[in-house]
Amino acid sequence: MSYIVIYDGNCNLCVTLVQVLENIDKGQLFEYIPMQNLEVLKQFSITAEDCEMGMILIDRNVPENRWQGSNAAEEIGIILPVGNMFVSAYRSLPGAKWMGDRFYEQIRDNRYTIFGKRSTTYNSPYPVGCKTSLSEEKGST
Repeated sequence: MSYIVIYDGNCNLCVTLVQVLENIDKGQLFEYIPMQNLEVLKQFSITAEDCEMGMILIDRNVPENRWQGSNAAEEIGIILPVGNMFVSAYRSLPGAKWMGDRFYEQIRDNRYTIFGKRSTTYNSPYPVGCKTSLSEEKGST
């Protein structure tokens, strides 16, 4: 299984969360594209306007399977080891999903004001199509 995470490479919060995910996953399941890389996004029929609605997660094996915004964040949680337990508990709480969606929208729409904007776009060491030799070695053992 392999997934593509499209994130805002200029957002301090977004980059921090991507870096946490990179440290957990080490390029085994996730590859990354900053939403500022419009040339690469074209390969997946994603526009800058599409990115305005929040992060996007694409199932590399079935590219039609896509999640966006808080749904993408939840799906990443499900994919991670033991994450499914936390997402299931969250979804089982009455009103939590609705509140989480509204919270995500507020953060998304005000991310630069709240968390600041980077002066340069962050590019992951695990970009789409460039598996590192370290992640390939780990995958083959």
